[in-house]
Amino acid sequence: MSDDAVPALSQAEAFARIRLLRSPNIGPVSYAQLLARFGTAAQAIEALPDLASRGKSPYKAAPAERIEAEVNGVRKAGARYLFHDQADYPELLAQIESAPPIITCRGNLALASEPCVAMVGARNASAAAVKLAREFAGALAEAGFTVVSGLARGIDGASHEGAFPRTIGVIASGIDIAYPPQHTDLQERIANEGLLIAEQPPGTEPRGRHFPSRNRIIAGLASGTLVVEAAPKSGTLITARLAGEAGREVMAIPGSPLDTRSLGCNQLIRDGAVLVQSPEEVIELLQSFTGAPRSTFRVAEESVDFDYNELAVVESGDGGAEAAISGLLSTAPISVDELIRQSGASAAAVHMALLELEITGELERHAGGLVSLTGAQR
Repeated sequence: MSDDAVPALSQAEAFARIRLLRSPNIGPVSYAQLLARFGTAAQAIEALPDLASRGKSPYKAAPAERIEAEVNGVRKAGARYLFHDQADYPELLAQIESAPPIITCRGNLALASEPCVAMVGARNASAAAVKLAREFAGALAEAGFTVVSGLARGIDGASHEGAFPRTIGVIASGIDIAYPPQHTDLQERIANEGLLIAEQPPGTEPRGRHFPSRNRIIAGLASGTLVVEAAPKSGTLITARLAGEAGREVMAIPGSPLDTRSLGCNQLIRDGAVLVQSPEEVIELLQSFTGAPRSTFRVAEESVDFDYNELAVVESGDGGAEAAISGLLSTAPISVDELIRQSGASAAAVHMALLELEITGELERHAGGLVSLTGAQR
């Protein structure tokens, strides 16, 4: 997006956007849909009680006092807010489903607009894998790539160290919270010499549910994700899956079948990730990346074409449409595209019904465009 295509964001609207995103049951998708439906965050906040009027209790947006405290916390941390439609918001990140509408960051934001590669792997990595990650990261940085990782122990830390200063750390906590504690100095160095990004409000301690959200940002910033060493069931494989679903390159370094820490990489390769054994192979893959990955690991499926701006002409409060959609839902996740096909309703009507169910706390969104009922009853 060019600078002249980006409207200036007033302080009042920026404040309203933060308040909207921090309000109950509002996530990245519902946030984007509400902005498209009502034009501004301020108007969306005014409309929330009516949209949630069929819920169990009156809807209350996030208190303004809480947002004031958050803004002060961001300033105190020496960070800044970055909104989804600002010119310096990373282009690749903006393309993923559920891109974070607002992030906080410290450091050199230009790094996120340069060619990026994500490097992830085991926390309890072998010494050989840690050395390999550091060497790969150094070679990739020297070739002009920014290395993105999650500041965890093991492979993440080695990747950051090898790439300095061309590295981005994405954390699952607030921008002012260092995690893990042994990486406090590393995190501060990244904020000063590279780029540090957080989605959670300042003061937020990392929780289990925050890490998959962090992983989607790591995958979303990069044209490819390289897995260095990983167990069969790990957060690392979540990052690889998210990269594949976003249509990005997925690469893995093979390891010994006798080492459980290598089984995840070997499984990824069997499932379609590209086997790489040198930094040059990664560089060759990503320099020629045009948006069509050579890996076939969880290739993104074709979806029903839908523009959120169509919500602006959809009337809310159609209980019949919402009841029909609700009747098709269960606690088992199903794709929104399948709901559109089965309901026979327009894409805009289905998305509006899902939005209202989400605001009342009855709908949960999952990766890959899937939704389900939360089990909450009206």
